[in-house]
Amino acid sequence: MHFVRSVVRWSLPVAALSVFALPSVAADKKPVAAPAAATAKAWEAEQPTVEKIDLDAYMRIREEGMQHGRVMQFASALVDGIGPRLTGSPNMAKANEWTKETLTKIGLENAHLEDWGEFGMGWQQINSWARMISPDPEPLWIQAAPWSPATKGPVSCEAVLVDIQETKDIEKYKGKLGGKIVLFGAPRAVPDLDKPLFRRYTDDELKEMETYPAPRAGSPAFNPAALAERARLRAEALKMMTDEGVAVIITPSRDGALGGGTGIIFDDNGANLVRGAQTAANAVKIPNAVMTIENYGRLSRLLAANVPIELEVNIEAKFTGDHEHGFNTVAEIPGNDPKLKDQVVMVGGHLDSWISATGATDNAAGSVVAMEALRILKAIGYKPKRTIRIALWTGEEQGLCGSRGYVRTHFGGPEGPAPACGAGGGGPQSRAEQQPPIKTTKEWETLDGYFNVDNGTGKLRGVYTQENYAIGNVFAQWIAPLKDLGISTISYRNTGGTDHLSFDAVGLPGFQFIQDPMDYDTRTHHSNMDTYERLHQADLEQAAIIEAIFLYNTSEREAMLPRKAFPHPELTKQKDAPIPGLFPNAIEKK
Repeated sequence: MHFVRSVVRWSLPVAALSVFALPSVAADKKPVAAPAAATAKAWEAEQPTVEKIDLDAYMRIREEGMQHGRVMQFASALVDGIGPRLTGSPNMAKANEWTKETLTKIGLENAHLEDWGEFGMGWQQINSWARMISPDPEPLWIQAAPWSPATKGPVSCEAVLVDIQETKDIEKYKGKLGGKIVLFGAPRAVPDLDKPLFRRYTDDELKEMETYPAPRAGSPAFNPAALAERARLRAEALKMMTDEGVAVIITPSRDGALGGGTGIIFDDNGANLVRGAQTAANAVKIPNAVMTIENYGRLSRLLAANVPIELEVNIEAKFTGDHEHGFNTVAEIPGNDPKLKDQVVMVGGHLDSWISATGATDNAAGSVVAMEALRILKAIGYKPKRTIRIALWTGEEQGLCGSRGYVRTHFGGPEGPAPACGAGGGGPQSRAEQQPPIKTTKEWETLDGYFNVDNGTGKLRGVYTQENYAIGNVFAQWIAPLKDLGISTISYRNTGGTDHLSFDAVGLPGFQFIQDPMDYDTRTHHSNMDTYERLHQADLEQAAIIEAIFLYNTSEREAMLPRKAFPHPELTKQKDAPIPGLFPNAIEKK
């Protein structure tokens, strides 16, 4: 899951429009203007009041998924057999090939890799370790930060604590850091674990999701100006340390929800010393790593007490090129209805992960659930009316790059050039900024819907409609025969942070399922605990069955799924402008 989910949970789809990834280098589709209002549109056809539910198909899908499921075999082959899958890395290439070959083996057609554009440097962690030599020998837990250069073998030298809160603090360290190991940043507080780290949604919580959330003034944790200033200060400090000739930089691991970060390393975007560290232009020249907060705390307290410390650090890493491209794995079950076969129903999840574990819950889980859903449909001999297509995305962790690149190539996107993936210029635009209009392709008219799983290993408890009010009744009827499996909730809310947003942002039906939280945000998300052991077989089997049924129902409907109104981000600034002359005594400024 993309790291910004917690701060965009209720964000509007238009906030994501400015970060589309580079288009495929092979793309030759020319965007055209959105269809004219007078044109008859298949998705605006009259919707049936009562959905046709084929309970025999439900039964066959459930039986295949529960009695002959392969989801855990897929999961072990991916996470144990291949391992962490950082976009652009050798393991990511292996995962792309493995998914392409496996989808072919289970009977899908046209399995292939689609290039969505340049990502940056290919990189792989080989080995990382550290120890305190004096004043007391102790092994220390570290992981290399993504795209860190290697040390030239083990490095033994003095450690120093560097705490920079503002620009003037940089001056006091100049001339003092050459050849040293820098502990960069003050240690954070370690909270008590006074609540369970693992939980499922209660009935009351699910009921609350069916209501529209009260307006919020904004999360104090998400302050764009403060984040920008922090990034600027870190970049300035990094330049100083590079000029000084620092040997290694070590940062403390962030915390997880409910204090779940104790004893754990979270190694993701927050561990990078600069934004866009995967690009050669922003490459960090100093070997750098993340350390558990407990180890970091001991070292920082000793240094604060003026106790000299000598550390030994070894970071082995491999770069595989400065201009690696990102690829999505795509395959399909072709449609068979003469009138509907050119329409497409899509399902997917992101295949890439971070590096400190094997990316099991984020998001091998969603990827193998999608694979299993299509395997189930093939196993029961289903011949869909519409084409059913799976896409396993890469570059999600750097800003939904793979899905946005795919959507931009096939369906359209904002006018003008797309920013490079994760390079620092593609953050959400302010609502005060002028945003470009969306242009769509002819293929945009054929996409019926996209379904996504990317909230860990938990059971599916419902689905977010992304404020698509016309579709709630449809989904409610689909899940009514499935309530014994635990799915019951239709939430009209938006949910952020993952690949369905790429579709939603251009006016296409894109949906994320509601999942039990389990220990996702507290322990496994982007951490060294994100391993096969955190996966729950019964929950993943349930998720695959439900996804298969959603795909089946979408493919079988005579009408396309209803869509929301076409987005017009170019009008946001105009709509948010104050009403002129509202205050009778106001003096107009010139």
